[in-house]
Amino acid sequence: MSTTTGVHALVRRTHEDRVLSALRAGGALSRAALARRVGLSRTTLSEITANLLERGAIVVVDTDAQTRSGSGRPAERLALDPGSGQFLGIDFGHRRVHAAVADASHEIIAAGVEPYDDQTGWSQRITLAFALIDSLCREHSIHLGALQAVGIGVPGPYSGTMASGAGAARRPHAAPEGVDSAFAERFGAPVMVDNNTRLAALAEAVLRPGEVRDLIYLRLSDGVGGGLVVAGRLVTGARGIAGELGHVTTDPAGVECRCGKRGCLETVASVPAILDRCRAAGIAIRTLDDLAVAAAKADPAVDVVLRDVGATVGRVLAAAAMVLDPAEVVIGGEIAHIAPVIVEQAAATLRYELYSVPMAEPVVMRAGQLRDSDGALGALAATFHQSPLLVGYPEPATAVEDQPQRSAL
Repeated sequence: MSTTTGVHALVRRTHEDRVLSALRAGGALSRAALARRVGLSRTTLSEITANLLERGAIVVVDTDAQTRSGSGRPAERLALDPGSGQFLGIDFGHRRVHAAVADASHEIIAAGVEPYDDQTGWSQRITLAFALIDSLCREHSIHLGALQAVGIGVPGPYSGTMASGAGAARRPHAAPEGVDSAFAERFGAPVMVDNNTRLAALAEAVLRPGEVRDLIYLRLSDGVGGGLVVAGRLVTGARGIAGELGHVTTDPAGVECRCGKRGCLETVASVPAILDRCRAAGIAIRTLDDLAVAAAKADPAVDVVLRDVGATVGRVLAAAAMVLDPAEVVIGGEIAHIAPVIVEQAAATLRYELYSVPMAEPVVMRAGQLRDSDGALGALAATFHQSPLLVGYPEPATAVEDQPQRSAL
């Protein structure tokens, strides 16, 4: 993409955002009213609104015949199309896929989850994701004819790739089993793929008041992963493994990890590992719901397990904090809310480990705000591409000019 083309696309996207924001705030508006609100010339506004109408982002809802005075032809009034899904965020976890759809104003209009076994192959995972998206669109009366971009999070070390349609050239580090090209072919929209936990870190950094310039994110779910925001940039690293705290060794003689090593943090702090430790301690817990009940009752045996997990998590995060000096450390995943003692103990351990380091302000440790949908929301945030944290990231929305839109819905 040439510099000229990139600048033109950025200016156009800025103009579009202004128009969409005005319609979001003001409701249905005539083109003349829009021009006054956004400060664009009639020619530029006409071009922008024509493109948004063609893509289905906005619709003509009526005319201003009831409110206008004087003679002349009534002017059309434009509004956001509430049924148009413009952006799609997907998070493939080890045992479930989350999907979220956002409209032209970046509001989430539908979200859902579909579980699967951790041994499920990628072909079946993709099929289940498509079925989930179809179901969400039917349930919420959404159409994806104007889809602008798809963001996809995948597990494990991954440095990102992008496909721009069926048969598109692939960059290094191709997505598992061609998940990128499968979505590009199905929806005819540019696709960006990255590590799902890194995308969750992005969500925690930007989808709240005020962006955080330095943040360490750790996600405790079916697996354990992490993401880093350093000096206002979402960091991937040279090989895509920046932030992979789940595979930091905590006990060289510990349980074998799915990565082939022993004693990784994932073997201690993932949801399956925590449930296994509870059962090994003689506690009758089979599911996360069982753990939630026991934690709410402050079961002393469960508390011992959770505090031990929290201490291990705290030591790993303290080591990372010593190196990176973050403003915030965030522990994400549903279990951080089900068992807050993990976060409390991790915070206490981190404070102890950093006690000797002079600090004007202590490191803030908190539970993630976005629960288990954080990866899908982060994938959406990446497709919006508005945050300075994404400098240097692929541009899915401008990867291919005039890409024909295609959807099964």
